[in-house]
Amino acid sequence: MEYIKLGQSGLTVSRLCLGTMNMGSKSWKPWIFDESQSEPLVRHALDNGINFIDLADFYSSGAGEEVVGRLVNRLAVRDELVLATKVGYPIGGGLNNQGHSRKHIMESIDASLQRLGTDYVDIYMLHYFDVNTPVEETWAAMHEIVRSGKARYVGVSTMYTWQLAKILWCCERYGYTKPINMQLQLNLAYREEEREMIPFCRDQGVGISVFSPLARGLLSCDFNSVRNKTDFFTQEMYADLASRNIAESVSRVAAQAGIPAAQVAQAWVLRHPGVDAMLVGADTTAQIDSALAAMNTRLDDEMLYELERNYTPCDVINDYTAGKRITRDSRPARALFAANAETRNIA
Repeated sequence: MEYIKLGQSGLTVSRLCLGTMNMGSKSWKPWIFDESQSEPLVRHALDNGINFIDLADFYSSGAGEEVVGRLVNRLAVRDELVLATKVGYPIGGGLNNQGHSRKHIMESIDASLQRLGTDYVDIYMLHYFDVNTPVEETWAAMHEIVRSGKARYVGVSTMYTWQLAKILWCCERYGYTKPINMQLQLNLAYREEEREMIPFCRDQGVGISVFSPLARGLLSCDFNSVRNKTDFFTQEMYADLASRNIAESVSRVAAQAGIPAAQVAQAWVLRHPGVDAMLVGADTTAQIDSALAAMNTRLDDEMLYELERNYTPCDVINDYTAGKRITRDSRPARALFAANAETRNIA
């Protein structure tokens, strides 16, 4: 396992972070694993040196934190782990049970700690940018949580670059604790964060952890999986022709290299200069092994061209752009992959 310092902090995390959105209760989504199904995955991740675990109170409406909390408290030494959880999306009734108001943040951190069975989290993160709450209110609450010891660090996720800039400005102005991590979506089928967010984070010393390296399962090229058939967000984000063409390219490169498609897609993310840590959401221990293997997978120039040639700009994926997609066209294949594409009539 490789380890890095996250952003300009002293926090050491594994380059692979165990994603836990698929752990909790099947009553939330049909592809969720219960505690007994989740245990082998958590155990395998820990056994292979993963010390970074990502959660959110939203996952399985809180049951995800309960399941993972019991597992890590049983399988590991708490202080040797880096637990990150997020706040923002509603997990119950009531007009104030969502967003990033002081009321909701303060209630949510206590509820998360209780579900996790710990007295602190290592990184407490905004799940998105709440445009309906003043950033000063939100960040004063986040700063207070760090000062109270309930979180060691704070972070952010899924927003526009100007929104992160506003948070950093607020921190500078009022002396609040700055976020050490931006969790963003990046994969071969979605690269819009390369334009501004990743360079801005690098300039400001904010660490970058990446979720959905397989485009919510699309780039595993298992088009008949339960998740690919039932996950609404997969259809919302990756149902266009360009995304399917990218998946086909991943499949071709994988066949040429003799390795799984998921390993190819993950290797591309891990070699990206803007990526510090990559989240791994696994249904099997073999899928964790794929991510481990991807850390040492080499992609040559021809492979990289084939993987990247189909990408064209699209609308940013966040809470404010649902349903807005740009029609995308692909570049033609070339060299070895052109011959293969013509043979399969999929260029």
